[in-house]
Order: sequence, then C-alpha cells, then structure tokens
Amino acid sequence: MTQTAHTLKQVTASAPGKLMLSVGYAVVHGYPTVVTAVDQRLFATVRKNGVDVFHLDAPDLGLTAYTKDMADLGKKDLPKAVRFIEILYKNFLKKYPQKEGIIVTTKSDFSSAYGFGSSSAVTVAFAKALTALYGVELSRQELFDLCYHAVIEVQGVGSGYDIAAAIWGGTLFYISPAKVVTPIHLKNKNFNLVIAYSGEKADTPTLIRVVDSKLVAQPEKVNEIFKEIAQIAEDFPAAAESEDWAQIGSLFKKSQQAARDLGVSNSRLEELITAAEDAGALGATSSGAAGGDCILAVVTGQTHDAVTSALSKIGGKIIEVAVHAQGVRVESSETL
Repeated sequence: MTQTAHTLKQVTASAPGKLMLSVGYAVVHGYPTVVTAVDQRLFATVRKNGVDVFHLDAPDLGLTAYTKDMADLGKKDLPKAVRFIEILYKNFLKKYPQKEGIIVTTKSDFSSAYGFGSSSAVTVAFAKALTALYGVELSRQELFDLCYHAVIEVQGVGSGYDIAAAIWGGTLFYISPAKVVTPIHLKNKNFNLVIAYSGEKADTPTLIRVVDSKLVAQPEKVNEIFKEIAQIAEDFPAAAESEDWAQIGSLFKKSQQAARDLGVSNSRLEELITAAEDAGALGATSSGAAGGDCILAVVTGQTHDAVTSALSKIGGKIIEVAVHAQGVRVESSETL
C-alpha cells in the first residue's frame, strides 16, 4: 500500500457484476464456490467538492441528492443504497484524513433485480475511484479488505465472493474471505451459457434464514449438502478449462438438486429449469441464493436457440451478458 502525490479532481471507475455458477450458502460456512464476472458494469465517479460534505447521487439505486456532513459519516440510520459506500468512505478517512468532501455519482449497465451483485460492484467501483483520486495505491487484496470490512460493518456477515469477482474479474475458485482466490482459465468467454431472469427478485435474507434454521435442526444433513456444493466447485475448474460441457451440465444439475434439498428452490425456477433441459440444455441451475433471480443453462451451438426460445415462451427474460469479464478499472480522470 502506497500513497502518492495527487493532483486529480475527479476519477471514474467501473466494476463488473457477478454470477455464482452454482447455488450458494455453503460459501458463507467456509466451503469453496465458483463465481464469474459479467460484462455489465457499475460506474462510480468521485469528485472533490471543496467543502466538508459528502454528497451522493445514485439514481439506479433509488437515491439522489443525499448529503451528510463529514463529521456525521456512519451515524444515524443510513439508506440502504448508501450504506456500504458511506461506511467505506468513513473508514478510508480514518486512515487517510481529508479536509474536503466528495460528490459521488453512480450509474449501472444492469438492473439491481437480476442478482448480479450491484451493491458489491458499486462499492468496489467507488473504492477504486476514491483511492485513485487521493493517490492511494492498493493491491487487489488490500482493496478487497477495504470493501469487505465495510460490508461486514454494515451487515455483520458476508462471504465476499461478489466483492472478489468485482475486483479480480474473470472466473474464480473462491474460499471466504478471500483466503483462496484462484483464477480459472477459460478459452470461451461466452461459456456456452444461456442466462434467464425469472421475473422474481430473490429475498436473500429470508432464504438465508431458511437455510440457517435447517442447519440448526438438521446439521448433519445440511453439512452433507454443503459438502456436495463444495465438490461442485472443486470439479468445476477442470471441466471449464477443458470445455467439457457435458460435465458442466452435470454439475449444474447437482447444484440445482442441492437447492431443492436446502428448500430454496421454487416453482418458477423449476419451471424455467425444466423448460431449458427439455429444450436440449445439458443442465441448468439457479444461481446464488436461488429463490428467484436468474437461472443458468449450459448449451451447445445446436441447442442454444431452442433453449432461449423455450425460456422466452414461458416469460423468462434472456439476459445477454458475457462472463469472465475484466475486474475493476479506472475509466477516466481529470486533473486540477
């Protein structure tokens, strides 16, 4: 970590969204997962404002013209859209005090409904722009720690896989909290995936409570499911790097069975998954929290159109994104 002389007045950075390539939950308990960055990005522009006030405009997150005196950062109830950014900024100032405040503006390539990790992506983009603005050079691990600590301070728990995807980019084998971050090397960045939004937003906190209650009531059974999810992550890199689509399809099917066994799938997801597999997908699974958001189906060149058509016919919204996208980056800057 180094700090250099800074003569910038404004920096814009961007970070990608993410997709977990299996059902989640096990990662919170120390098991590995696989996550990929998607090529739809969140942008954060940070500008010095010359006064001791923090100002945020985040229309895509439902918040505009939010202001707070720098002395009050992190105090009182924080709107959901600003929590991670404000706490991160407060923590940054403890280590790197500044006399003037900032204006933060965000915009997104994608809807926050899709489950692409918009809150993590905007936090990472903000952190990158903020540190660049003040000449603070952080390694990826140090940037992860800055973002992850803000998330933990706000919500108490979190695996950090979505933060890692936004920072490192690509496709990652991950163990929380960034104990292991291993890139998976893909030849095909489109990865033969069809991604469809179910039309229903996953209620992740409620779903986590469902799984946690099962873990208390049936610890042996749930831990066995977690081990199965972990094995999917262990088997994924070799299958992906060798482009063994049939094996990836099999792993997706195992992932979805784990979602069923945990009680976090639902009839809408099952309808989409059945339609995809009946149309020729080699396998399909819900992503991350399940309970809503997106399904992923692995296809071949011959079955791609049939699968997208089948999903569209029953109201699945096909999301055109490429995976294995670049991680956080500075997009532009202006000097004083």
